[in-house]
Amino acid sequence: MSTVTATPDALRLIDEIVADHGPVMFHQSGGCCDGSSPMCYPQGDFRIGERDVKLGEIGGAPFYISASQAEAWKHTDLIIDVVPGRGGMFSLDNGREKRFLTRSELCSI
Repeated sequence: MSTVTATPDALRLIDEIVADHGPVMFHQSGGCCDGSSPMCYPQGDFRIGERDVKLGEIGGAPFYISASQAEAWKHTDLIIDVVPGRGGMFSLDNGREKRFLTRSELCSI
């Protein structure tokens, strides 16, 4: 099973967003509309589906992914980072001129 971690830059951005919006959660986008960005929402504003999988937490925020993506990436560790740019349309990083980005490293099988 894959795991999820965050870089220090991502943890700082999470802290900034939490200070503005309160507790947040993440869902790894499946490629529609906002590409494959990790999307950040206020907790309770995004409905987790029965087929979504919780990979863990980053900065105290739960991180979910669809079951099909979890299966495809089961041997990959996901690393949430921050890069310059606009965030996803509905993601709380939007408008901050930096956005979350998912990087990965292959796990040993």
